[in-house]
Amino acid sequence: MSARLDEAKPRWLSMESSDLADVLELELRVYPFPWTRGNFEDALASNNLAQVLRDAQGHLLGYLVALPGVDEMHLLNIAVRPESQGRGYASCMLGALEAICRSRGLSQIWLEVRRSNRGARSFYEGHGFKEVGLRRAYYPADAGQREDATLMSLDLGRSRA
Repeated sequence: MSARLDEAKPRWLSMESSDLADVLELELRVYPFPWTRGNFEDALASNNLAQVLRDAQGHLLGYLVALPGVDEMHLLNIAVRPESQGRGYASCMLGALEAICRSRGLSQIWLEVRRSNRGARSFYEGHGFKEVGLRRAYYPADAGQREDATLMSLDLGRSRA
């Protein structure tokens, strides 16, 4: 963890309905094809793992949503406030997700990332994720087009401790 992250004393909390205004505001800022409020409400109603990271003053730094499976977790959405990026918050959230998975005895984390998002792919690779496949036309793109997704997986038996 970086010194800046330690100084901020972020709080890792379960996402609640009362968080959705902040979460949706951030979602609209960081994604060209954002989830809707209904997507987040459905995630909460389905008992997905949904967490927020807030600073000491209660400001939203980031969030993630993941779908637990029988022996795995599927990371569906993760975001960090643009002005807070590069400070270790995404790594903090991903590390917390890994810890949750390990505590539940889960063996893998799966995710999709846009093929064009080299920065995110590099970030995940730096955290031990491996490219394991391709999902054709997975994401919406401009002008009614679709973009492929890289399917990535983290084997928790071989990942960093």
